[in-house]
Amino acid sequence: MKTLRYRNMDGTGPHSSADVFRWAVVDRLSGRRRNAPARSPVASVVPDSGLLARPPARGEGTRLTWLGHASWLVQLAGLSLLIDPVLGERISGLIRRNVAPGLRVDQLPRIDGCLVTHNHRDHLDLPTLKRVGAPVWAGEGTAPLLRKAGLEAHELAWWESAPIGLLTVHFVPSQHWSRRGLFDTNDMLWGGFVVEGDGRRVYHSGDTAYFDGFKEIGRRFPGLLAAMLPIGAYEPPWFMETMHMNPEQATQAFLELDAQDFLAMHWGTFKLTDEPLDEPPRRLKAEWERRGLAPSRLHLLPVGGSWLTPAAEGKSDVGVGAANT
Repeated sequence: MKTLRYRNMDGTGPHSSADVFRWAVVDRLSGRRRNAPARSPVASVVPDSGLLARPPARGEGTRLTWLGHASWLVQLAGLSLLIDPVLGERISGLIRRNVAPGLRVDQLPRIDGCLVTHNHRDHLDLPTLKRVGAPVWAGEGTAPLLRKAGLEAHELAWWESAPIGLLTVHFVPSQHWSRRGLFDTNDMLWGGFVVEGDGRRVYHSGDTAYFDGFKEIGRRFPGLLAAMLPIGAYEPPWFMETMHMNPEQATQAFLELDAQDFLAMHWGTFKLTDEPLDEPPRRLKAEWERRGLAPSRLHLLPVGGSWLTPAAEGKSDVGVGAANT
């Protein structure tokens, strides 16, 4: 049996082969898996490429633009970063997008760096990274894969930090796993990122189950301006809850992070699991209302929509109204 190079904070690893076979084959053949359409309408807007070409300078605020799934354009202190950019039509050559990316690669502004949370193909897309051509920061063990593709690559361990211009990126734990091929399970480290600059901090969790690490991330990085958290890919719970959060768990994670605003991601773009593509935001809004949380702190952006915090004028959403219809 292969010895895993990396494990989660609680010592756990990925599912056993028996569990994978039950989920992928036995439950499907026996009709135990939930059936949902492979396609569903998801709101999108056309971003203002001219505006995005001018990232907020120091003192001008922070702009976060959702490009679909876990892909974000993060702009502050005059710099533009991509997190988990996956901007092609398909992943693994098989799974087709349900909604077009918010920006094509040729529509992106100048990118100063790419951050990759882990090596699963819906987060680390070599064709997109190669077309962007910017330096990449990722977890330990990932650099050989990236360098083989001709990319400048930098590795980070959990809680390790690196400068990118005027910004600092911090690689933080998540509850997940990694694999690209048949024999490299957990050979590359997974995690999330805190991006810090201009006196502001934003957090992208990457793929993660609910775990105790959210409290520690919030403690180490107080005053998070925004938390980009996944709300989809949770059915069936017996199999998915060790690697992904449902909307209710994501709400609890947000509260433990003690962040200002919640930006939902990882839903509506790729049909990866059994729930309907448009179910996660409905469950998230219901949980938000059940807990009596302020509606102004929850943001279900359309693909291509931006969340902007000016320097001293509160915050606004670009195109978010379409996402809440």
